[in-house]
Amino acid sequence: MSKKEQYSNFIKAQAKKLGFLECGIAKAEFLEKEAPRLEAWLKNDFHGEMKYMENHFDKRLDPTLLVEGAKSVISLTYNYFPEEVQSKDSYKISKYAYGQDYHHIIKNKLKALLQLIHDEIGEVSGRCFVDSAPVLERAWAEKAGLGWNGKHSLLIQKQQGSFFFLAELIIDLELVYDHPFTTDHCGSCTRCIDACPTEAILPNNTVDGSKCISYLTIELKDAIPTAFKEKTENWMFGCDICQDVCPWNRFSKPHTEPLFSPQENLLEMTKRDWQELTQETFSKVFKKSAVKRTKFSGLQCTISFLESD
Repeated sequence: MSKKEQYSNFIKAQAKKLGFLECGIAKAEFLEKEAPRLEAWLKNDFHGEMKYMENHFDKRLDPTLLVEGAKSVISLTYNYFPEEVQSKDSYKISKYAYGQDYHHIIKNKLKALLQLIHDEIGEVSGRCFVDSAPVLERAWAEKAGLGWNGKHSLLIQKQQGSFFFLAELIIDLELVYDHPFTTDHCGSCTRCIDACPTEAILPNNTVDGSKCISYLTIELKDAIPTAFKEKTENWMFGCDICQDVCPWNRFSKPHTEPLFSPQENLLEMTKRDWQELTQETFSKVFKKSAVKRTKFSGLQCTISFLESD
């Protein structure tokens, strides 16, 4: 067995021990096919007011601009599918935000993996990425053979569905590269397109981010346009509709990460509980949650919007 094979097998084995679902490896190179797609997406203003998406265009396509001498992009998935969900009489938040903020939890696991690589292999330069830098994570996951991008633009795996986070390690070590995932197993299914109340999912495997409920309730800093009043379906932080209707998610299994367990009393909270929420309770319940990103004032504004006639 060559050194590259040994190192690749070691990395994948350690990733599993750290709790990652899957680990795939792709060659760090310019994403030629993604360049025109990203350019067209931005030109159509599908990013709405997410102006940061216009920044670092070259870095999004070329990993060697993020890590000097980059040779490999290691893509990993981490399950967040919950065992239980919120009560029906409630304003809804995305399942990924039930527990503690995934950015910190997964970043720490990536750092641990990078340290294990150093301990086993020696000096390897690299950086960890968890949805917080100009990395086209779904493109890299597809190149690393982890799954395909569904019509809702999220990565899908046959045995896992799509309720998982994506993360990357970009390192300057040459490894054995996995075969890209090239088969689209969505076929003629259009359930996610049909179910999206704001018609954000377009027929050409593109999402108009400016219409997405997740964008409207998290990214949009201004008031949600009244045109969406009857379409947000009680979602106040994110949205899971396109994933909930996806047939592949019948294979989703509950995660085993204690830090992703729901915040205290979260699943039992009713609409009235949310309406009566105080700054003090918000700070306590969502102290380590991704929900704190919207701030108490932002959550209040969204709830007022959902309540208004």
